[in-house]
Amino acid sequence: MAHRSGSSREYPRTSREQPRSSRDYPNGRSSHTQRRSSRDPEYTSEKTPRTIPPHSSGERRGSALPQYNHNGHEVTKGIHPEGESGRRGFNPIKFLVICGRSSSTMSMMVQCLWPIVPVAIALHFARPEWHVPIFICNYIAMIPAANMLGFAGQELARKMPNKAIAVVLETTFGSVVELILFMVLLKTSVNDSNVPVIKAAILGSILANLLLCLGTCFIAGGIKHDVQEFHSAVSENGSGLMIVASMALVLPAVFYGYLNNNPDYEAETATIAHSTKLISRGVAIISIIGYLIYLCYQTISHDGLFHEIYEADDHMDKDRHKELAKPKLTLVEVVVALIISLTCVSLIAIFLVQEIPSIVERGVSDAFIGLILVPLVEKLAEHLLAIDEAYDNQINMALAHVLGASIQTALLNAPLVVLVGWGLNVGMDYNFALFDAVALVLAVLAVGSFLRDKKSNYLEGVLCVMTYVIIAICAFYFPELKPHGAATGEGGAEAGGAEI
Repeated sequence: MAHRSGSSREYPRTSREQPRSSRDYPNGRSSHTQRRSSRDPEYTSEKTPRTIPPHSSGERRGSALPQYNHNGHEVTKGIHPEGESGRRGFNPIKFLVICGRSSSTMSMMVQCLWPIVPVAIALHFARPEWHVPIFICNYIAMIPAANMLGFAGQELARKMPNKAIAVVLETTFGSVVELILFMVLLKTSVNDSNVPVIKAAILGSILANLLLCLGTCFIAGGIKHDVQEFHSAVSENGSGLMIVASMALVLPAVFYGYLNNNPDYEAETATIAHSTKLISRGVAIISIIGYLIYLCYQTISHDGLFHEIYEADDHMDKDRHKELAKPKLTLVEVVVALIISLTCVSLIAIFLVQEIPSIVERGVSDAFIGLILVPLVEKLAEHLLAIDEAYDNQINMALAHVLGASIQTALLNAPLVVLVGWGLNVGMDYNFALFDAVALVLAVLAVGSFLRDKKSNYLEGVLCVMTYVIIAICAFYFPELKPHGAATGEGGAEAGGAEI
């Protein structure tokens, strides 16, 4: 039993004296409703609060979702009580009010940037020669659009009966912006011109999650709660997956760098580069298979374990009653919000990417754009959500979003970029720059050491953020590739001395 700020933290149905296998936990899909209805008086089968009488195990197994949620709304079959809006269809006024309030104070402040969205889109068509203003406006416009996409994903996740599935769903929608940006960069790449930006953005996204976002979470949670403890199932699985994922990303670059600079091997640079592409495609396929297995682990075989952990975190939130009382979007309104935000994100991503060459010409390196600028904006919603959860003492949920987003980037988004680039005949591979690769490996090792003791505090958070700032300073002064590098015709060889 660990004490934190005068209160104790206890994970349901676990014991340090008698550790249990994750398979001892009930399956979340079939039993989480019964556990909630028997433990939580907020959800009853009556509109007025009452004492819940004891039931036999057979009656509990046969019971369905409670009829009414915390706000007295009748619950739709298959919808989690916390996600029930009590309404149907689409109400434009309530839609705007609920979306405007968003999920937290920081997210609500971001909504003030929505007026810049039509300005950014109009500026692209009205003044196409204003490259810098277009880039700045679209960069800012991406923030509220990505935030709305993340909020719509959260509203949809609230309606999921199982919290393990809900967390995965939230993480997926938080990563959609990143995937759209990657694909736009890939499609608009001329003579592999955007490949260095994509490579830097892949690793930059992981670094922003593991160092900046996680560090800010530790700071926010540590200042308010002194020391926070998290469950080993979340931290150890996440850090272990990130070590394997970083190996998958870095080893093709090590292969190219070692052979290309070693006179003991008889192999031309073009041959080595071609082999690196083949290795990258094979690694990409294996990574996607690994991601699917990870999804099965979280949402099928061990969903009961993760559901219990996340449910316990929900009850650690002292503002939980306020969250429950907030009005919710209907399913139709969630779909409308997703369509609007996806449309805005796609347009803004296209306009933003088209201006990158102009920004590079003005002295901003590809490394800084890909490693720092793009990752900061693409997963803003995910970062705001995780920080808010850590501040509310939901550290397991925060870790799940941070590590889950990093795992999705490494094992799904990056492999998809490689495979789609293969289909588009773009020289995209895992031959990352030495600087990026080393930064990734060191970041994964540093975060793993912080997670090993299953505790966090604001000092560890400050160290994570300091590491990210150091990487950002180095990336700002990173030089551009030599012009002749792109003329080699080989994606793996074009970086020359800039890559391993």
